[in-house]
Amino acid sequence: PHRCSSTSEVIGQHSRTMFFHIPLERDLHIHPRHCGPSLLNQLRSQLHSEVEGSCSGRFGYVVTVTSVDNIGLGKVQEGTGFVVYPIKYRAIVFRPFKGEVLDAVVTQVSKMGLFAEAGPLNIFVSRHLIPADMEFDPNSTPPAFVSEDQSVRIAKDDEVRLKIVGTRVDAQEIFSIGSIKEDYLGLIS
Repeated sequence: PHRCSSTSEVIGQHSRTMFFHIPLERDLHIHPRHCGPSLLNQLRSQLHSEVEGSCSGRFGYVVTVTSVDNIGLGKVQEGTGFVVYPIKYRAIVFRPFKGEVLDAVVTQVSKMGLFAEAGPLNIFVSRHLIPADMEFDPNSTPPAFVSEDQSVRIAKDDEVRLKIVGTRVDAQEIFSIGSIKEDYLGLIS
């Protein structure tokens, strides 16, 4: 599990940014065969592979580990023989907040709305949060939302600028709802 020395370092000082550079901790379980001259390299490699791309509901998605600050003394786990090392490290994490504006790629369009991705974050934009002059066109290939004058068309693989209007944090994932109904939001040409 990820731990942070100070919650205010993440939540209280976010001043409209989605990326944070924070200290975290993790216990790594190392197989006995790796306890040798390349142990430090194995620990670093395993840390990167286990945490990069993972999501902690509290801190967000871990983008990258920037430094390993401390590797504690390993303790042999009874029964398994694995050695558990406490690791303190710093990482860049991605945590979106309500009210933030970001660019995303549309992954699916249906009569209910559209789904988009911004990095690891999945965002749903309900048809009620799409401008009123845009209608779903089920006959187009691929399906799309099209403006009344046909000048704007949002379909799969298009890039949109949207505003996060809500997030729900799960233990291992962050779900977001977005809007393109305000000025300067929508299709990026």
